[in-house]
Amino acid sequence: MPFIVAVNFLIAIFFAVHAVKTEQDRYWLFIMFSFPFLGSAVYFFTVFLPSFRDSYTGQIIESRLKKALRPERELRVAEQDFELSATVENRLKLAKALMDNNRAKDAISHYQAVLDMPMYKTSPDVLLEYAYALFLADEFIQAKQQLDYLREQNPAYQSNEGHLLYANILVKLDDKSGATREFTSLMDYYPTLEAHCSYAEALLQWGEKDKAKQLLASLETHIKRLPPHVKRYNAVWINRIKQLYKMSV
Repeated sequence: MPFIVAVNFLIAIFFAVHAVKTEQDRYWLFIMFSFPFLGSAVYFFTVFLPSFRDSYTGQIIESRLKKALRPERELRVAEQDFELSATVENRLKLAKALMDNNRAKDAISHYQAVLDMPMYKTSPDVLLEYAYALFLADEFIQAKQQLDYLREQNPAYQSNEGHLLYANILVKLDDKSGATREFTSLMDYYPTLEAHCSYAEALLQWGEKDKAKQLLASLETHIKRLPPHVKRYNAVWINRIKQLYKMSV
């Protein structure tokens, strides 16, 4: 019994702090502390949950949960839209949905169909997505060829994600010097956790543990100084960096 009382008290304290910070009516405090569990439950569903869903963090989490719980919903919608109208836009949406559902090989033919059209033959955005699909399908040589073609046809086109993809492709092709050059150049102007994480993975793959450890240690120091909302946004890469650091020790 004392344990249950303590748990209820902690829950009530949590929601009470939220009520005060968000300037809710003070009667909520009376309800939460007068009716164990029930008061907190009512506050959660009527006040806390709706306000949390409206927040930026809540929207991000809700979006991710929807994708996790219904991973094929967007794909079904994209397939239906494409069946109704086989436009370029719908074809590209279908290709993207296929990649999001780990079906990159099925997406390739759709990108090829778009690139076969004279109007889109040198489209940098389509070429970049096509190269990414090839990369996910382990077609690394073809992926590199497409990015080289993209650069050749669109010399003024800039894409941080494309540059990172190119570096990762070179890693897969065992081009250590080329990949190192690309990562070094990339991190001079695009020093994201994702880019650093990819470089650290490459260093570990090449057996350069000391260099990887040094990079990861500096990243962990940097992460500690990040604001909470930035940490939440980069949670995937922060967790990956922690895993890689353990591998480098």
